[in-house]
Amino acid sequence: MLKNKLKHGLTSRHILMIALGSAIGTGFFFGSGGSIKLAGPAILLSYSIGGIMMYIIVRALGEMAVAEPSSGSFSYYAYKYIGNYAGFVSGWNYWFNYIIVCMLELTATGIFMDYWFPQSVHWIITLVVIVLFTGINLLNVRMFGEFEFWFAGIKVVTVICLVLFGIYILGFGNNHQQSVSNVSNLWQNGGFFANGLQGFLFSFVVVVFSFGGTELVGITAAEAENPRKTIPMAINGIIVRILLFYIATLAIIMCLYPWNKIDSQISPFVDVFQQIGIAKAASLMNLVAITAALSSLNSGIYGTARMAYNLGLQGNAPQAMTKVSAKGSPVNAIIFSIICIGLTVFLNYLYPKQIFNVLLSIATIAAIINWITILVTHINFKRKFTGISHYPIFLYPLSSIIAIIFLLMVAGVMYFMPDFKFAIIIAPIWLCLLSIGYFIKTK
Repeated sequence: MLKNKLKHGLTSRHILMIALGSAIGTGFFFGSGGSIKLAGPAILLSYSIGGIMMYIIVRALGEMAVAEPSSGSFSYYAYKYIGNYAGFVSGWNYWFNYIIVCMLELTATGIFMDYWFPQSVHWIITLVVIVLFTGINLLNVRMFGEFEFWFAGIKVVTVICLVLFGIYILGFGNNHQQSVSNVSNLWQNGGFFANGLQGFLFSFVVVVFSFGGTELVGITAAEAENPRKTIPMAINGIIVRILLFYIATLAIIMCLYPWNKIDSQISPFVDVFQQIGIAKAASLMNLVAITAALSSLNSGIYGTARMAYNLGLQGNAPQAMTKVSAKGSPVNAIIFSIICIGLTVFLNYLYPKQIFNVLLSIATIAAIINWITILVTHINFKRKFTGISHYPIFLYPLSSIIAIIFLLMVAGVMYFMPDFKFAIIIAPIWLCLLSIGYFIKTK
């Protein structure tokens, strides 16, 4: 008989690379184009502020994860330190969030393929990718870790090379490139705050979505060989990731080509290299964008399956979700999550043009709910935990309060954005449905 226990198959290098690559997906390679259009060069400040808030959130989660490693992450901590209702709602919301993120990454893969094959059929692409990644996740967790290590490695190396190549072009490019590539692009074309306060505030919505997935490091703690060592190392690297992956990279992109001429309908990294006459680099960046989307999809399947598994352990999901294969994978939780993600095939068949923005808005508000839950749970953890904390958050409780206010502000801004207002309206309905589900379960 199979035991309901996950195996410790993720090494330090696996977790460090998962942490580095978890937030470099569609939000970075595709969504950053929209955020540049909203804020102009001020997007650099948006990502700086958003990155600090994200670091506070993950540090709060990290303190709990180091103290008590759990595959249920903050759902388990909410369950233990707030109550069963909080564990139920936060767990299913996180599961739902990653289902939507996986749908989004699948949809983005089809969009990226349009660069080479404009007539490609998106629903066929999503079907093929789902089948492939189902197989990868049903293998043992070490195999998942290896796959994610190399895919995340591609993203990290590419970003570093992009920054170095961009600096080279700015200094030694040919006449055509130098005619459009200049550091002064950061303050010309309307100034640093080109679209004023409104554009700056609106950009935080896309910024928040871009950082989605950073909290995945908390889930890996249960399958880490040495969580007390690897989790702090992975979380402390977030600052480097923000500076290099977001701020430095976007600064280079906007220096290479005027920000107000960037096409927000395709990846800005592809568009910029195409516009300055380096077609091979544009094609390479499109390939990397696809690997980034697939890597985020792979992480998403991992995260949503582990959450379903933990909900089963809590009694907040059917016990069948706790079944673990001989190789240490939560097989039923994976299959259940994959079936739900598979709805993307039909959505891309029915609404190939509209589905991306709808999924983006829902994923953003679901992530905000998750992060507020982490911070509130951490406040309760600090009050009730009686052991020794080996990774305490800085400036507590001020840091947590500031982060909560920031997230509530972003949610409020979403209401005034046509593409995101829908998510704000359905969020209370979704939470009500979860509450009804909980009370039905407890009767």
